[in-house]
Amino acid sequence: MSSSDLTEVFGPDGPLARRLPGYALRQAQQDLAQAIQAAIESGDVLVAEAGTGTGKTWAYLVPAFLLGEKTLISTGTRTLQDQLYRRDIPRLRDALALSVNVALLKGRSNYVCHYHLERLEQDDRGLKSHDEIAQLRKIRQFTQISQTGDKADLPGVPETADIWNRVTSTRENCLGQDCPFVRDCFLLKARRHAQEADVVVVNHALFMADLALHEEGIPDLLPETRLVVFDEAHQLPETATRFLGQSLSLHQVLDCARQAEAAGLAHAREAARWSERSQALEAAARELRLVSAAVGRMPGARATFDQIPDTDQFDPVLDRLGQELDALAEALGTQEERHPDLAAAARTARLLRARLVQWAQPPRGQPEPADQAAVRWIEHSQHSVRLHRAPLSVARVFSGFKRPEQAWVLTSATLSVRSDFSHFQHQLGLHGAQTASWASPFDYPAQGLLYVPQGLPWPSDPKFTDAFAQALIPLVDACAGGVLVLCTTLRAVDRVADQLLRGLLSSDRAVMRQGEASRGALLERFRAGGNAVLVGSTSFWEGVDVPGDALTLVAIDKLPFAPPDDPVLEARLNACRAEGGNPFMEYQLPQAALLLKQGAGRLIRSESDWGVLLVGDGRLVDKPYGRLLWQGLPPFARTRDAAVAADFLQHPPLADAAAQLDMDE
Repeated sequence: MSSSDLTEVFGPDGPLARRLPGYALRQAQQDLAQAIQAAIESGDVLVAEAGTGTGKTWAYLVPAFLLGEKTLISTGTRTLQDQLYRRDIPRLRDALALSVNVALLKGRSNYVCHYHLERLEQDDRGLKSHDEIAQLRKIRQFTQISQTGDKADLPGVPETADIWNRVTSTRENCLGQDCPFVRDCFLLKARRHAQEADVVVVNHALFMADLALHEEGIPDLLPETRLVVFDEAHQLPETATRFLGQSLSLHQVLDCARQAEAAGLAHAREAARWSERSQALEAAARELRLVSAAVGRMPGARATFDQIPDTDQFDPVLDRLGQELDALAEALGTQEERHPDLAAAARTARLLRARLVQWAQPPRGQPEPADQAAVRWIEHSQHSVRLHRAPLSVARVFSGFKRPEQAWVLTSATLSVRSDFSHFQHQLGLHGAQTASWASPFDYPAQGLLYVPQGLPWPSDPKFTDAFAQALIPLVDACAGGVLVLCTTLRAVDRVADQLLRGLLSSDRAVMRQGEASRGALLERFRAGGNAVLVGSTSFWEGVDVPGDALTLVAIDKLPFAPPDDPVLEARLNACRAEGGNPFMEYQLPQAALLLKQGAGRLIRSESDWGVLLVGDGRLVDKPYGRLLWQGLPPFARTRDAAVAADFLQHPPLADAAAQLDMDE
């Protein structure tokens, strides 16, 4: 593969121009592809920021296809993963007339397990409602005709339905080669296909789960490849933190006790003793919940390991829970060869015991090795208790996973703060990576307007949310298209939605809020509505792609600084401070800048899009650090005048623009 090959493919007379309707040559797309090609040849790491509309998908797929060697593509979401596999890759493969074997691989919770499906069908108490009876019937019919067993291929049962948890497997309860359905296993078929394929499409969660297993000494599940592309790479630090950490809930402990009791009574010797063992473990779990009740009255209903109250009572109960898990695991170990259910219960008990040991280490008052520094905390809810452990840094583990001669490409529209990639690189340990940025081709000054209202209270004022909603209402009334309101808290979501419902002039306008339905259902209704209002929080700040007049106003209440009481953030800020750094400038501000840029990116998705970005937080303009934030946004025109913003919405600057181009390439 040479630069001339790429020039020909992307050129005005190349296969893309000839065979893809609406294709247009973009120099930034071709330059990005050539940078990726250079990274492949050198085996380097490339961190590439590509603005919306650059066409980064084609830019990395073309070099991957022309490479002729195995490639792994990891996406931030399963939605993009499915889009790549089902739409983008087939289109490009046909355009280039290449024979490329492509595999889609997801985590095991996405595949129906024949064994657990059969067990649920035989469990008279396993189904919770008439809806689940119908869902189980659909899942059974699906397994008889499906080649993949992927729950995303069964639209008749929502992916969020609770029944999926009972018809899929976990690493602990998978029977492996002992399963009577091993020859039909959808997961094993998907993994075998991935080993044989030229291009394997995964998601960040699966990649990080594989990395976490590798850290535990478990052989790699993902195939070795010459090229790894991380799309939506801005999500990697958070995903890595989640998967390289661990959590243990008392729900899991109670489920383990019941699983062991059922298997012991059915298949083990001394059946009468299994209820006694199970009840002892359940009693220890409930005692831990009682002794940690004070945590539920603390801010956020959580406490770090060093802040747990009444440790003279808590620690002995924690020890007892560990002893009961030990006893159960040992008892199951003597019987596990008698039946696969006993073996699965034994694995679960050993895993939970290992997590409990790791959470409790080092013991209170003892220092932790620097290279294993982690934050530990406990959460107490009305129904359960969760113990969490997360690494202070994922840099060493993540960067150490790169193999020699293997090229890594990390790309997204939001990786830098004013063209400075150092924050992102530091998080993942990619200090020696090549970095480059390609701006969006959109005419932001003409297409968009940044409006920061004057006179609103500071965000810390209890009156702020109401004042923000009141400033928003006239713009919503002036806006003929759709409105997306992004809030930094769920409490603000409800408050703003209530205010809009009471204050809008048009009672026919749909006002939807996060929590009323699934995220996917809300977005589908929002797109179809054309002029709907959708109020959401964290999960709506990215991945919302609504081109055209269905979204012409995006409103953000506050600058998205992470809550300082988050245990992981608090520990990282303290570590930065202890090293003589400035936690606000080195961590909190860059994080907020990247998230703000993500939220703002919902507004302009194509050359014919237009609209207003309202940011209600005056700190964006009035604080010295605000300049760093707004200069990191797309170069919209700017105003603080409400009348100017309303006029912009009432007189679309691109009303006569050509039909929207396909920007998904």
